[in-house]
Amino acid sequence: MNAVSALAAIALPPLLLAVFVLSLWKTARGLSARRWERPGWWAFPAVVLTGLGCVAWFAGVFSGGLDTREACVSRGAGYDEAYRSEYWREPSRWFPLHNKCNAGFDLVPAWVNPTLVAIALLLVGCAAGAVTTAVIGRKKSEKPD
Repeated sequence: MNAVSALAAIALPPLLLAVFVLSLWKTARGLSARRWERPGWWAFPAVVLTGLGCVAWFAGVFSGGLDTREACVSRGAGYDEAYRSEYWREPSRWFPLHNKCNAGFDLVPAWVNPTLVAIALLLVGCAAGAVTTAVIGRKKSEKPD
């Protein structure tokens, strides 16, 4: 590992956390101060939603741990080798997230996939809010008094 990679590995997590916390604070303050009427404000909730989406996705991806067989046994589900070999691509897909021990038991928590869908829809809503406020603001500025 060279010096730049080491510096990035050390500095990036606190920087991302700081951006997330700042965006959370700006989102909360902007709601009460009606800053949501400005198109640029919509970037802050989008950053918060992206951070929450990453947390949910990582919770789903790493739900099986390093040893899936051990995770299945520790949770009281049987590990079906034939099922896993038949559906070997399923744990490596990006979405929907699944890491099944057998046909009836999934290691990925049930809340992960619906949360990812909801966050994606809310991100589309943020983009629509930004566009809408930009159009409304432009129409207000063009209106003759």
